[in-house]
Amino acid sequence: MPVNRLANETSPYLLHHAADPVAWQVWGSEALTEAKRLNRPIMLSVGYSACHWCHVMADESFRDPAIAARINDCFVAIKVDREERPDLDTVYQHALAMMGQPGGWPLTLFLTPDTVPFWGGTYFPPERRYGRPSFAEVLDGIAAAWSRDDSAITTQAERMRAALAPLALSPGGDGIVSGQGREIAEAMLRLADPVHGGFGSAPKFPQPALLRFLWRSSLAGADPRLGQQVILTLDCLCRGGICDQLGGGFMRYATDAAWIVPHFEKMLYDNAQLIGLLTEVWRRTGSPLYRLAVSEAIGWLGREMSDESGGFTAALDADSEGSEGAFYTWSAEEIEQALPPALAARFLTLYDVRHGGNWEGRSILHRNHLHGSGDESGLDEAKSLLLAHRATRPRPACDDKILTDWNGLTIRALAEAGLAFERPDWSEAARTAFATIVARSALPGGRLAHVWCAGRVGPVGVIDDYAHLAAAAIALYADGGEVAFLDQARIWLDSAHRHHWDKAGGGYFLSADDAADVPVRAKPFFDSVVPSGNGAMAETLALMHLVSGEAVWRERAEAVLAAFSAALPDHGSSMAVFLDAAALLERPLKVTISGPADDEACTRMVRCAVTSGLSPLVLIRQRRHGTAQALVCQGPVCLAPVEDESALEQILRS
Repeated sequence: MPVNRLANETSPYLLHHAADPVAWQVWGSEALTEAKRLNRPIMLSVGYSACHWCHVMADESFRDPAIAARINDCFVAIKVDREERPDLDTVYQHALAMMGQPGGWPLTLFLTPDTVPFWGGTYFPPERRYGRPSFAEVLDGIAAAWSRDDSAITTQAERMRAALAPLALSPGGDGIVSGQGREIAEAMLRLADPVHGGFGSAPKFPQPALLRFLWRSSLAGADPRLGQQVILTLDCLCRGGICDQLGGGFMRYATDAAWIVPHFEKMLYDNAQLIGLLTEVWRRTGSPLYRLAVSEAIGWLGREMSDESGGFTAALDADSEGSEGAFYTWSAEEIEQALPPALAARFLTLYDVRHGGNWEGRSILHRNHLHGSGDESGLDEAKSLLLAHRATRPRPACDDKILTDWNGLTIRALAEAGLAFERPDWSEAARTAFATIVARSALPGGRLAHVWCAGRVGPVGVIDDYAHLAAAAIALYADGGEVAFLDQARIWLDSAHRHHWDKAGGGYFLSADDAADVPVRAKPFFDSVVPSGNGAMAETLALMHLVSGEAVWRERAEAVLAAFSAALPDHGSSMAVFLDAAALLERPLKVTISGPADDEACTRMVRCAVTSGLSPLVLIRQRRHGTAQALVCQGPVCLAPVEDESALEQILRS
């Protein structure tokens, strides 16, 4: 009798399914061998712990004994945590798109025993609805077609095998030409929402990588409306329901155009990127709103996402008590009972809390209904009281996986924010997390593991792990000048080149050269909710060249850009990080400020460089003995050192 084999896993998502009557197996040689031995199709289900519709499908179908019996009798069922295995998720999301289906999670695909997909979708309901067949109908149809050796399955599998092969190829090209980024940035204005910010209509994702590219393009001389659109978007994000107005941090996306109604899951990668973006834009604008949003998001990271050793966990669930958003929403009566009358009345107005609610009978706290106005002063007491009240509610589940790439993004953001906002506690949190990740994820030969969870190291790292953790090391070097961080970045970048670089076609494979269980070694180059692995590597290599001066990193960065540049004319807005990397190489600006740690002149010069708002700017704060001085280099040309902020300000203005 088939047996569910998930009980010994560490992934919270897989453990969530360990008691299902479905005989789930993990992806690996044992399950794949069994599919071949039995000549059964594989039913692959990919999801993650914070995914609302993954929970829905689990409750409706995977815990239904009748559905489970159909699966166990006719299929080899494999469950995959997409955060543990982004290499598999990348390939099979592409497969679904090639079938003409929209992607997402849960991902439900049917594969031949040799792992080639031939049919699939995302969420399937227990009965026909949403224009979709019932899951039972899907299972029965696939099983019947397989048992009669339907030639349509063979034909479709061969088509998909051929269609997936190009995932391992690079489009090539001659590199990114000057001015190309500006054209791509200005074309985005056609899609801009001039009222609520962002691009397109609902649902809306923050797209921090794209916003950063547009912001830098505006500062570099592109249409100033780009910068205005970024500011409008960030204002609406920080005041919207997508931002946790009490506890800090941002939800994954909004289901409406005005950023009011979020999908309530909170992901580490979103918050890391938004902290970094808000810090960068604050350096130019000085916006108190952005300073507050950064401070509250970092406070949330430390309070709710940091494990006992200082690393950062992956996500908080959208649901609690079986209801989406229950932890974060309010009734007017709850607030009136928790606060003094005058304070409650003011809070209800400012945060759009209505009797009867502003969403499904409850209220989502936001300030976008005020269109930028609204005085928040004196509300610290109200926030503190309501946050304490909220803490008594059943909490959303936490996915406590420690992912190397997402932690790299977070450490970099903390280091940059600590330097910019003069918060040594944030810088120290970045250092602590970095030490934790290195201790847990470093493997022999300069390699990295992708995940650590419940005391066990997970699969060997993907290219994103090397790119983001090396970038974090560079950011920590910039906030103190400790050469050991650069030495560590060199080791990882060399290891990534050794195990992931395509010597024939250029570009980095997502999976390493010894990955034995991946159907295709894909080379992702489109940004999604996180930067593409190749875009991130190009940027990290460019940064490494700027801080070290070593030519090898520039050569590798240019090789990555050339390998994918042919795709830019048609897909430029999905390759924002590539364009940022090209700008780092084309318009490099580095300011190195050295002096004793407690030297006031040194601190003032750091503040001067930070608030210049220049982007992209590589700022290095070296803690050394002697007279404080600043050295400004533009490309290979360095000016004479200066010793006070007024002289530095004059140089930066010019």
